[in-house]
Amino acid sequence: MMTNKKPRFWLLTCLLTALFVLVSSTKHNGFLGLDLQSTTPVNSQSGTATTTDQVKFDNYSLILKGQRIFIHSGEFHTFRLPVPSLWPDILQKVKAAGMNAVSVYTHMGLINPSRDVIDFDSFRALQPLYDAAREAGVWIVLRPGPYINAETTAGGIAHWATSEVAGTLRTNATDWRSAWQAYVQGIIDVTAPNQITQGGPVIAIQVDNEYAQTPISHAEYFVDLEEVYKGSEIVVPLTYNDPGQGRNFINGTGAVDLYGLDSYPQGFDCSNPSVWRPVTTNYHTYHEQVNPSQPWYIPEFQGGSFDAWGPTAPGYAPCRVLTGPNFQSVFNLQLWASNAKMINYYMFYGGTSWGAIPFHGVYTSYDYGASLSESRELTSKYDEIKRQGIFLRSSPEFYKTDWIADSSTGLAVSTSSAAFVSLLRNPDSKAGFYIVRQTDSTSTANITFKLNVTSTTAGALQIPLVVPSIALSGRQSKIIVTDYAFGHSSRAVYSTAQVFYAGTIDGRDVLFLHGSSSQAHEAALTLTGTPNPLAPSSESVVSLTHGAPGIAPGSTIVSFLPGIEGLITVWDSDTQLVLYADSDTAAAFWAPSVALPSSTDPLRNYWSIGTNTSILVGGPYLVRSATIDASGRALALQGDLKTDARLTVIAPRSVRSITWNGQSVQGDFDGVAAEGGVTAIGGFVSELRASSALNGISVPQLVGWKFMDSLPEIGRAFDDSEWVVANKTTTNAPLKPYYGDGRVLYGCDYGFCENAVLWRGHFMATGNEKSVNLSINGGEGLSLLSASVELRLKDNACFAAFAASVWLNSVFLNTSFGKYVLFIGTNSELFMNLPRYSSTNNRHILEETDDKFTFPAGALLPGKDNIITIVQDNMGLNETSGSNPNSSKSPRGVRGFKLDSGNFTTWKVQGKVGGYLNYPDKVRGVLNEGGLFGEREGWHLPEFDTSAWPSRDLVEGLPGSTAGVGFFVTTFKLAIPKGFDVPMSFTFQEPLGQPYRAFLFVNGWMMGKRVGNLGYGIITL
Repeated sequence: MMTNKKPRFWLLTCLLTALFVLVSSTKHNGFLGLDLQSTTPVNSQSGTATTTDQVKFDNYSLILKGQRIFIHSGEFHTFRLPVPSLWPDILQKVKAAGMNAVSVYTHMGLINPSRDVIDFDSFRALQPLYDAAREAGVWIVLRPGPYINAETTAGGIAHWATSEVAGTLRTNATDWRSAWQAYVQGIIDVTAPNQITQGGPVIAIQVDNEYAQTPISHAEYFVDLEEVYKGSEIVVPLTYNDPGQGRNFINGTGAVDLYGLDSYPQGFDCSNPSVWRPVTTNYHTYHEQVNPSQPWYIPEFQGGSFDAWGPTAPGYAPCRVLTGPNFQSVFNLQLWASNAKMINYYMFYGGTSWGAIPFHGVYTSYDYGASLSESRELTSKYDEIKRQGIFLRSSPEFYKTDWIADSSTGLAVSTSSAAFVSLLRNPDSKAGFYIVRQTDSTSTANITFKLNVTSTTAGALQIPLVVPSIALSGRQSKIIVTDYAFGHSSRAVYSTAQVFYAGTIDGRDVLFLHGSSSQAHEAALTLTGTPNPLAPSSESVVSLTHGAPGIAPGSTIVSFLPGIEGLITVWDSDTQLVLYADSDTAAAFWAPSVALPSSTDPLRNYWSIGTNTSILVGGPYLVRSATIDASGRALALQGDLKTDARLTVIAPRSVRSITWNGQSVQGDFDGVAAEGGVTAIGGFVSELRASSALNGISVPQLVGWKFMDSLPEIGRAFDDSEWVVANKTTTNAPLKPYYGDGRVLYGCDYGFCENAVLWRGHFMATGNEKSVNLSINGGEGLSLLSASVELRLKDNACFAAFAASVWLNSVFLNTSFGKYVLFIGTNSELFMNLPRYSSTNNRHILEETDDKFTFPAGALLPGKDNIITIVQDNMGLNETSGSNPNSSKSPRGVRGFKLDSGNFTTWKVQGKVGGYLNYPDKVRGVLNEGGLFGEREGWHLPEFDTSAWPSRDLVEGLPGSTAGVGFFVTTFKLAIPKGFDVPMSFTFQEPLGQPYRAFLFVNGWMMGKRVGNLGYGIITL
């Protein structure tokens, strides 16, 4: 029961040292439950020339070192995983999914914390990323901005530049050019030695981000950036990502080497994850109109969804449904059907927007509903992207295809109008790729049909020939291949089953097909060689038909009937191995590449550049790498287990010993004797046991809390003589103060842009003063913390966004909330009028307030110096708003101040220690801390000694349930055995409604903010 209805503001802090800074707007009853929880542990041809002939392209694809490449990439922001030792984990998971590249934003605000200061230490370093990418065999498209958007504060522009630059940001203004020069040069200095030409992973660099070519000041800004790159040692192509089909920077002033289009066709309405938008149907037409001489490049294709904060925000689990495996099947393949050969999925791994990284429209978690969760775990989306990725890696004929036609342009090949078909064909080998989906791409109906195809070996066919039809179960797409090459010398006449893997293992041509267990599938193959003694399995659900009408002599139709679950050996001979599995079983297989053991080539781990050797491994949760020693007899596998797993390996027959993470694995090397053997040549089966140490891992309890008050600033005796005098009368922010006496009280103008900022306004009271008016700007807010969030709030209520609490002397006056106001209208009108930010939880949100604070009786001290203290929590700076890049010059602070009688004498301001010029914590960086007293004293740091502090349980809240700021600190030990990866998270279990905000510090890192009356959730470590 609330005993005091007046809003209050209190802050707490938590240390792993876990430290909370709690901001309350009324009586707080303490935390009803905060637990540290763990999830399950995880044990060539010529092309258009660029500056270098090692990176070329033609109208089909990119060509690296003479090899045609399909760039199949995922977005990864290292600054959202500020532990460089974990970056190889992400890159290895990219590679294991059959992908070959990552796209990486770098953050100017973190790397360039003040003018001409460039910091590539700690998590800001690029060299560890480059080294890990080269070791994994993953290419990098670097995207350094300076503007990156990415739902980050100021869109990545350094905070200092938003206040120091008088000219317009992201234009050819001379002072903006001066501002970014050192940052871009720093990027060049680190990246130039890591280009592909130097044996490194970098193959392209993007110029700025999502921008219009008009007015001319925008185009000339691109010219300025390009001149710096092209006047340096950078030789890889410069690229661009158009946010819509705007035809920007293809030709004319500022044009880049390689144009790309961003596309988020599903939108961001995670509140309604089953409601789909139709697929985009004009990709190919647009490409042919605007840049047909270049490969079709998509620098950002929807790989998930951000979750905009608000009372109906569902959290990231529904985002992972909205953009889940069905979405990936239909929308990804629709993009493939447009003949795109360079695709980057945004995001592949989202991570965490810790500290002051997020802009004010999103919250701390940046899980994004991606293929890898915020805790770096594999999801069902990862399974689907792996099935697609290994198919692409296995299908070099797909890298060069002509777009022939689709159902909307006269391709009449389906027996049902409910099926939409696009045809791509390799002009050299004549391999055909029929990409099929439902004509109504949003339909959940089940449809069946046949295809009229043309094969170079069999002529015109209506397929399938034996099973009744091809089936699409609701939101599903398929690639039906014809004249498809696998291995050195084999070719499938056609297959309605999907290709998972094709290649050569130990001189044999290997084809691994898969399909839904509820459907029938078919393939026409020319089976060669002498059969091995391993008998075909599951004959009742697989049939072989020889000499079918219309099929060339020697071809066999293999029919797969519904009900198949598990792996089936279709054909096992001395020249070929053909496998089939249901799609779920196929997703449990891996195809790690194997580099030559004697190779010293720095690019030895890159598929098709350094190696074309791979094996098949089934069963483990993850297979990170495979190596075969120089003798060819010892295979070493590295990977992860969550549970016991049946290990199936198909490798060269010379292999006679296998290790898993360095431990010998015993099993059958003949592939026949053991039950479930797959092949008589190079087959191996065994069992992998998860370590018994898994059972001994426990989650520590959060007990033994220590407490200390952290708001001495409200006392009249507090000495603010060392604080910065806020006496500026001009500002570069375009939004000027509303009222006052001419002084500008914007935090950024004094070096304090982010997190908590404190203001103290002094005035000599006459006794007639009754109130003060304050207009405070702080941004929209960070209401939730992570992917597991549930909200139960009414749509017609107003809620806090940013918050600022006000005291007169030591008397609490009230809290000023950025109101969250219901808006009736089009969703696209929120968040800078960008449709990208449309969601049903969107509303107009006030970034600032204008409130009257009345002085209670006895609070005023006539004839003495009185002090108004404002504790403000900032929520990040705006991104570029439409055509106005200066919108990032956000006026965070006090936009108006006025006593009802008299005037203020002095204003003082304090943010984090040292501001952006002299902050002491160079490891965590400029965006980690704010200006709370405890932060300035280092209470959140793990080395700070709190043993003399009094004990106070977290659930008790602040003493007396008063408004204020308090630090709660505890420590605990993690007893994690070596070799285990154990994701953990902090979970807030209390119901909504308590008006406070908490800052969670873990070993000094601010890993989350929580607004207690807007949301609760989980912070992933």
